[in-house]
Amino acid sequence: MIRVAAVGDIHLAPGSEGLLRPAFDTLGDHADLLLLAGDLTRHGTEDEARVVAREVEGLPVPVVAVLGNHDYQSDCQDQVTRVLTDSGVTVLEGSAAQVRVDGTAVGVAGAKGFCGGFAGRCASDFGEPEMKAFIRTTRESADGLRRSLAGLAEDGCDVRIALTHFSPVPDTLAGEPLEIYPFLGSYLLAEAVDDAGADLAVHGHAHHGTEHGMTAGGVRVRNVAMPVIGRAFAVYHLDTKPPGTAAERK
Repeated sequence: MIRVAAVGDIHLAPGSEGLLRPAFDTLGDHADLLLLAGDLTRHGTEDEARVVAREVEGLPVPVVAVLGNHDYQSDCQDQVTRVLTDSGVTVLEGSAAQVRVDGTAVGVAGAKGFCGGFAGRCASDFGEPEMKAFIRTTRESADGLRRSLAGLAEDGCDVRIALTHFSPVPDTLAGEPLEIYPFLGSYLLAEAVDDAGADLAVHGHAHHGTEHGMTAGGVRVRNVAMPVIGRAFAVYHLDTKPPGTAAERK
């Protein structure tokens, strides 16, 4: 059994030091790894990233993260990534990481994702250059997620998890205004997950959404934005079953 702790949208900044650390210090009793689903800072500054780094540095479990739109706000995403990496966090963007848990290879493929909407109500790469660039960004992020998940399969990972900030499905957006769904995620992320295969998909971003959802291909999706889960982290249990498949239960 693999225990996956996850949270997103913690939005830390100077003045919120120590907010999550007491809970994070208990992770060794509850989880085998911690996933951070983006929007770790308020405005994406180095000072804010240092607050996040102090919250997660030296934890008893590996920490894997993606950035969110807030972490890009100040155009310092590379500096934010460096600060987090220096504190021991593995930051993914179109890439993957592996963690071994009692002989089980757990792979995490990560990408921030982007906007665009969902089947039947989505934008397309047609028309103005600005619209084409908008959808190209989403497609490139989804393609990176697909390649990373496929690479984990080729490496023989027993469990594969897709980690994004934007949502791959509309299910977990229930509670958000319908008008903003296109800005909360894209069906292209779900297609990537279903095409390459995963045992669990985790995202944040939708503060007023719903925790549970599923892709068309049957992959469980969890919205772990802290305002949704209402605590420092949620824990999901993945029961590994040969040959390399897993069933999630909470």
